[in-house]
Amino acid sequence: MAELRPNLAKRKLNEGKIVSVAMGPITGDLIEIFSQLDFDAIWLEAEHGPVDFADIPDLTRACDVWGKTSIVRVNQVNTGDIYRTLDSGAMGICVPHVNTAAEARAVVDAAKFGPIGHRGMYTSRHGIGVKDYVKKANEETLISIIIEDVEAINNLSEILETDHIDAFFVAPGDLAQSMGHTGEINHPEVVAVRDKAIKDIVKAGRVAGTMVDDSNLEHYIDIGARFLSVSWTPWLLAGAQSYLDKVSASHS
Repeated sequence: MAELRPNLAKRKLNEGKIVSVAMGPITGDLIEIFSQLDFDAIWLEAEHGPVDFADIPDLTRACDVWGKTSIVRVNQVNTGDIYRTLDSGAMGICVPHVNTAAEARAVVDAAKFGPIGHRGMYTSRHGIGVKDYVKKANEETLISIIIEDVEAINNLSEILETDHIDAFFVAPGDLAQSMGHTGEINHPEVVAVRDKAIKDIVKAGRVAGTMVDDSNLEHYIDIGARFLSVSWTPWLLAGAQSYLDKVSASHS
């Protein structure tokens, strides 16, 4: 009898540990490259990126091979998109622009089978041959929602009362835009709101997440964020530029 693959990232969060998520343009080959490192999860981009339903099975298989948790950012709070993503093999979802407690509950309702929610009854790719799949899927599916609008900040205390959400992810880009500081994620007002939201999430006993880089990683760990995503593209550019600088220096 087959067993459902354990969601190692979710289990680390439940143990109070930090989870590192690799994000950026991802292919199956890149998943294999990043899986040589100690990332806990791979972020598959279906909101802003090209990932579509037909891509999810093979991309998540690549994650499965290397024991990484596959997390797909869907494009909106849409019941069908959420459970179809999970049916296709994702171990977790990240849902953008969740601005109210009602929307947060709708995410849970779509991602969990009964008695928790009303996810459409179907045995996902992960569930083939698994006894008690529905119960086990409820236990292993990771749900994260993105707090990225002023409306969500204003409703945060009510949103945080929603059960079965594993991480509340504070995203600076859209937050800055909704505050009237488009493209200025490091504007002092944006940083202040972002930091307070993370602290409020932690104070409520929930898991806070955010996007980090080498310059602010320690700060966000210090204030309690534990679900951390990082884009690999700046590392590529920095490494390539270093190489090109050395080439140029050899000609001078």
